Amino acid sequence: MGKVYLRRGRDRAVRNRHPWVFSGAIARIVGAKDGEVVAVHGADGEFLAWGYLNRRSQITVRLLSWEEEARPDAGLWRERILAAVARRQQLHDDPRTTAYRLIHAEADLLPGLIADRYGDFVVVQLLTLGAEQWRQVTLDALNDALSPRGIYERSDVDVREREGLPPRAGPLCGDVPRATVEVLENGHRFLVDIARGQKTGFYLDQRENRALLARYARGREMLNAFAYTGAFAVYAADAGAAEVVNLDSSAEALEMARRNLALNGLACPDDALVVGDAFRELRRYRDRGREFDLIVLDPPRFAPTRRHVERAARAYKDINLLALKLLRAGGMLFTFSCSGGVDASLFQKIVFAAATDARRDVQILHRMAQGVDHPVLLSFPESAYLKGLVCRVL
Repeated sequence: MGKVYLRRGRDRAVRNRHPWVFSGAIARIVGAKDGEVVAVHGADGEFLAWGYLNRRSQITVRLLSWEEEARPDAGLWRERILAAVARRQQLHDDPRTTAYRLIHAEADLLPGLIADRYGDFVVVQLLTLGAEQWRQVTLDALNDALSPRGIYERSDVDVREREGLPPRAGPLCGDVPRATVEVLENGHRFLVDIARGQKTGFYLDQRENRALLARYARGREMLNAFAYTGAFAVYAADAGAAEVVNLDSSAEALEMARRNLALNGLACPDDALVVGDAFRELRRYRDRGREFDLIVLDPPRFAPTRRHVERAARAYKDINLLALKLLRAGGMLFTFSCSGGVDASLFQKIVFAAATDARRDVQILHRMAQGVDHPVLLSFPESAYLKGLVCRVL
């Protein structure tokens, strides 16, 4: 049995049940191969936890259990998959929603494993060496729990490279999904490209925030920046928005947005789809004196890690400053950050700085986060990655 010994004074996070052990906290590793379950001990030899090892990753051990008598194995991994799926039963029972997260990695006590439901299909991401070791166990458990039509892999992300693993994508079992899969979210219809779409195909974490947006959309002229496939636009247009302009750098994504609007019986004139860089296009709107009543800013990650925070803060301030200048009095801003390196407190400070420079008085009406199918583990604050504010310009 492999053992990992921590440096003196570096055991606090483990005792607090944080699931990551970084390489800098480790004094030595004894008798262990990468991918195997190891026992983690303090500097004095006291048992602290079980986890799986990967020397190639900066997160060298990902913890699974703090009970010495219960060494984690494939059976525990399976039990936790079944438990995570069962916790989504309320969503599963809702016929108006057929797309949501089934397994949220560390927050569901399954480090490195993501699984999302898209109608009759399940999409998985096996992001770490430890999760890779239990690939077949994962597939068997998901098949037993859900009997999906097919399971598709989207492990084509950069974190795999940091684990020393090649990217992988493609069908794993069952039927191969067509070019697009139709799903429901709160009764709205969406087409999802499982094989090529962002993340696992759709931004499932914004489901509850899209519903909140619909409460404010009626009669408003809206700009949906970083629109992707138009999910916020569908909610707004269906709620009676006077106009919705979708802005994205991808013409392909905007074509999917057009299809999603049409699928819901909603109009989408050609000038409502704008292909371009959001920073550049918002400046053009400003220079032309264009104004809106409602703006959504849902950009990609500007700060994947803490070392990118300073650069990301400048980008977030810039884009929010531009948006605040485009809003009419009484206008609403739905602004988001999905950057793990930018916490909610820092994000609010960034938006405050943007409001100050824009010389606008701004109220916060709501604080937003990811949906309940993306839970936050109290001992793992990193799982609270999505943060957002609903602001009103006075």
